[in-house]
Amino acid sequence: MPERLLARLGLVIGAVHSHFRLSRHRQTERILRAMDTKYFTILAHPSGRLIGEREAYAVDMERLIRAAAERGCYLELNSQPQRLDLNDTWCMRAREEGVRLAINSDAHAVDDFDLLDEGIRQARRGWLEKDHVINTHGLADLKKILRATRA
Repeated sequence: MPERLLARLGLVIGAVHSHFRLSRHRQTERILRAMDTKYFTILAHPSGRLIGEREAYAVDMERLIRAAAERGCYLELNSQPQRLDLNDTWCMRAREEGVRLAINSDAHAVDDFDLLDEGIRQARRGWLEKDHVINTHGLADLKKILRATRA
């Protein structure tokens, strides 16, 4: 999308939704290019896995986590039971690198918001605490946190 359009948005969430079979290098570079966009805020379902349906795509998760730390953007912990993406190991690694996460229900229906509890359990398995998760803050603080990615 053109930057002039992205600039009008309060939140830009990027995710891989196609070309899942790229090489590890190409997939990683593709995601890093998106993360380098000035308005990029959150990388959604970073591994792309669908439990029981699709393996995670080949990606250098260490590089993505380091890039998120350098760029000041966030990673999503998707709480849909078929995703639970990031897994607990990568949640812990993100925490160690100072990268905060957003727990997202990936809601496609109102009842899906109940799935946030699954994300909270996944975050706990990754030793995340309240300060490691951006959407544990009140709205005013969350808006400041999200705006910080545009600095």
